[in-house]
Amino acid sequence: MPRYLIIGAGPAGLQLSYYLKRAGAEYVTLERTEAPGAFFKEFPRHRRLISLNKVHTVEDEPEIKLRWDWNSLLNDSPDLMFPKYSSEYLPGADDLVRYLADFEREHELNVRFMTPVDRIEKIDGRFHVHTPAETYVAECVIVATGWGGPNIPNIPGIELATGYEDMEVEGSAYAGQRVLVIGKGNSAFETAQAILPHAAIVHLASPHGVRLAWHTKHPGDVRGQYGAFLDSYWFKTLHGVLECDINRIWREEDHFKAAITYTLANGEQALLEYDSVIRCTGFTMDRSIFDDSCLPDMAPNGRIPAIRPDWQSANVDGLYFAGTLMQARDFKQASSAFIDGFRYNLRTMTALLAERYENTPLDRQVIPLDHEKLGATMLDRVNWSSALWTQFEYLCDAFVVDRASGQIQHYQDLPEDYAVERFGDQEELFTITLRWGRQNYGDVFAIQRDPTPDMAHESAFLHPVIRSWRHGEKVAERHLLEDLLAVWRNPVRHVEPLYAFLSEQLT
Repeated sequence: MPRYLIIGAGPAGLQLSYYLKRAGAEYVTLERTEAPGAFFKEFPRHRRLISLNKVHTVEDEPEIKLRWDWNSLLNDSPDLMFPKYSSEYLPGADDLVRYLADFEREHELNVRFMTPVDRIEKIDGRFHVHTPAETYVAECVIVATGWGGPNIPNIPGIELATGYEDMEVEGSAYAGQRVLVIGKGNSAFETAQAILPHAAIVHLASPHGVRLAWHTKHPGDVRGQYGAFLDSYWFKTLHGVLECDINRIWREEDHFKAAITYTLANGEQALLEYDSVIRCTGFTMDRSIFDDSCLPDMAPNGRIPAIRPDWQSANVDGLYFAGTLMQARDFKQASSAFIDGFRYNLRTMTALLAERYENTPLDRQVIPLDHEKLGATMLDRVNWSSALWTQFEYLCDAFVVDRASGQIQHYQDLPEDYAVERFGDQEELFTITLRWGRQNYGDVFAIQRDPTPDMAHESAFLHPVIRSWRHGEKVAERHLLEDLLAVWRNPVRHVEPLYAFLSEQLT
């Protein structure tokens, strides 16, 4: 009987399998298809990823280069890094599928393919995972199944729309047509971009405005490579972005009618006519495999599971989520929905699982209770770590002060909310993260900067933020100035302000 059972052999299932194998843990990974990465064999439909693959950098340090390699899984083999598979800045999905297959094979992971899970139930504290061939019993189940199916909005007539998962990907199929694309995320813009040279009119519609990644700093929001469609909107080509509720869709002869109510026009209504309607409204988790004995609660948006700070189900003990399903705690903030984010989450999760189930203490380093040594350690971390860089505003390094022993316990790459909760009974705790500035800049490409250390809290770009906590309550915060090349070593701009802050807090 395995202690850990992983469901799904996509990037997250493989990454966790790698870490559990390296730790010598008893695990089994179940995959419903014949090879890893089944999702990426179909999606994105137009086969171009939005995850960056910056092969050429000025850095030689592998850890720092991972900041711009959004597709590699963490492992000890230099040949199993994604830039070996593609040199394209926005690579093809087929290259990722090939990479995942090689990763699983080269590391000889314990994956059982063609083993779909029919039902999960919890009996007497253990999970019984039923497959067509046998039932597995495990102490701990980690669900890494990714998205289970399309998210279908509650619109009368939505069944008439063609789903993103079924649409014709050749843009010429929409030549001369009026096309309604429901949604304004990356899949909607990917679709619009593909049909832009062919369709007569393309409308993207949803109740809310477009969330552009360069405004939100979130990689899951609409990316710059889809700017051609937005150009066409303002260049009066009749293509448009509609902020509206779609009240109803129906078919009349060979075309579709859509009754809409504009959300930014004092309730103005319109009746629009289209030749094709395409639903691009994202995906949702499939809960059908869960018995009532272990049915997980969902996050407020109803599409992803509700989780505790350690990525455990909010209401089912021993049930964890991995990969894109672990994003509820940093939803639309950091990168837990993507490989470059959840690969670090899973490294930390492995350590937390070992602590809980194997009685293996959480790794930590000890440094003297000295503000300069503490400050130097903090600067070393933010200047080197790819985890803190990629999982900005989410993962942190935690420093627990023990005045009695004259030592500070240093823990790496913990979710900040987890660290604050775990060490809430401690009198003194410091956390350091990388964070963006505020969101409400009028023009993100023309931000007025103040380059003085005391105004570092106004920094717009990614920069270090140190927080001081007492018994779980934040008592002080210090920002360090942003830097164009992300090097926080300047004596006046970074070192001296940090040391002064730590000295004051430790006095």
